[in-house]
Amino acid sequence: MTILAIESSCDDTSAAVMVGGEIRSNVVATQQVHEQYGGVVPELASRAHQQHLIPVVDAALQKAGISKNDLDAVAFTQGPGLLGSLLVGGMFAKTLALALGKPLIAVNHMRAHILAHFIEAPRPAFPFLCLTVSGGHTQLVVVRSALDMEIIGQTTDDAAGEAFDKTGKLLGLPYPAGPHLDKLARQGNPKRFAFPVGTMPGYDFSFSGLKTAVLYFLKKEMAQNSDFIQENLPDLCASIQHTIIQTLLRQLRRAAHDQGLTQVALAGGVAANSGLRQALQDEAEAQGWQVFIPAFQFCTDNAGMVAMTAHFQYQAGDFANQLVSSDPRLKLT
Repeated sequence: MTILAIESSCDDTSAAVMVGGEIRSNVVATQQVHEQYGGVVPELASRAHQQHLIPVVDAALQKAGISKNDLDAVAFTQGPGLLGSLLVGGMFAKTLALALGKPLIAVNHMRAHILAHFIEAPRPAFPFLCLTVSGGHTQLVVVRSALDMEIIGQTTDDAAGEAFDKTGKLLGLPYPAGPHLDKLARQGNPKRFAFPVGTMPGYDFSFSGLKTAVLYFLKKEMAQNSDFIQENLPDLCASIQHTIIQTLLRQLRRAAHDQGLTQVALAGGVAANSGLRQALQDEAEAQGWQVFIPAFQFCTDNAGMVAMTAHFQYQAGDFANQLVSSDPRLKLT
């Protein structure tokens, strides 16, 4: 089967072509317009998707060496995400599928992050435990099959990605702050400053307390030394990153033990964080886990993971009709 997939949940416009379960192309257009505002502006994101979508789809088809008439299905991200952004991708996919007389497949963005592990080898075997960490979501998911997943823990406030970006902003780092914080953290001492590790019942997460702790800590230190941040920036970044990682691993460790699972997967944009990747590998050696992390290009928002999910849904006959609506709060079921 040949599937064209479209991803437009936030500020990246992406199109991918999958043929017979293999990615032939995965094209992503990023949006630079949000940097000056220190965060994604939904209306600007929607307009940028309108500008980027047709060129990105055309590039994906050309790179894959196929025409639109060769498609067997058109897939798109139904949610969760920014409503305006989802609508742009969804309406384009619905229109194209209708014009071609091809099946339409509506994909859950969070399911797609998890199933990105099946794009390339090595691939986990069902069941496995997945820690999904992105800018808007932090979830622990028991994955029993491609279409059978259960969230057993999630953040009650900020996501891990938000924690990186918000604390990075307090340090004066440019948006998106997460990658900059990660780079500086490699040069710092993660034990230099102690920040609270969020503790929640069950397997849930909390990161808002960290943001508040960092804010008041910096205010106190800056009152005594206005150059405190610049003089200690690598150590601050390393200490903040260490705290976020320990919060994630604490719950992951408990969930893996309680669920009796030794195959552990990491998904989402924050999976690109070098500190988290290394910490998870170290934890895997101590716990006897087998760890799976997608290639960098399939960690961040991309249509390749949407195509992979659509592949499984096509096999299961899980198609949508023209009445399907974009859902910014779509649940993983």
